[in-house]
Amino acid sequence: MAAKDRKTTLATHLRHAILTTALRPGDDLDEAALCAEFDLSRTPVREVFRELAGLGYIDLRDNRGPRVADLSHTTLRDFFLAAPMIYGAILRLAAHNASEVQIAALRAAQERFRAALRTGATADRTLANNRFHEITGEMAGNIYLLPSFHRLLIDHARISMTFYRPENTTMADNVAEASRQHDAIIAAIAARDEAQAAQLAEDHWNLSRHEIERFVMPTALDVPMGRLTRSSSA
Repeated sequence: MAAKDRKTTLATHLRHAILTTALRPGDDLDEAALCAEFDLSRTPVREVFRELAGLGYIDLRDNRGPRVADLSHTTLRDFFLAAPMIYGAILRLAAHNASEVQIAALRAAQERFRAALRTGATADRTLANNRFHEITGEMAGNIYLLPSFHRLLIDHARISMTFYRPENTTMADNVAEASRQHDAIIAAIAARDEAQAAQLAEDHWNLSRHEIERFVMPTALDVPMGRLTRSSSA
């Protein structure tokens, strides 16, 4: 495998590991181990680190190694406040701007999401759902919104992996409803119905809002956040 391909493989590996919390918020990244595992020198590995830092996956620290972006109390509160606004703006713009090629890609992503639901694997479902929403961001194509949207998707995936597993009937029903809403989102975008796309963004957010809210509120944060974040001195 060429060095360029190994570099791409490393970037994909790290993205997926972070989204699925195989690498947890605050975890340090071992540069030397990654160089050895992917047969890369330090220069391309550091280029991957810079790329992922720019997207919000990792934090780069002076004179210290990189680490996975934190998921703190403040991050969760900001996420909770910003998510409905950003999702709504993205889907409204997606309905306005989407190309037929992008709509076809969104339909294919939805098929992968449905397949992941059938397997029951939380990580597969999270990655498929993330890709579905990434494509809506590509459709929106707004240089001001996209950085915030990418960070939002990273944290939504990680929250989903940690808190939102279909372990009871209500959660399982919500995941099935999410799939139905994906189909409605595709239809609204294909019809260029910006208002309907924005409404669906709100409906889609509300599926997970109450579950996330339990962990955003201070009284609910103490126990789970101990598993998610390191102290600021780490």
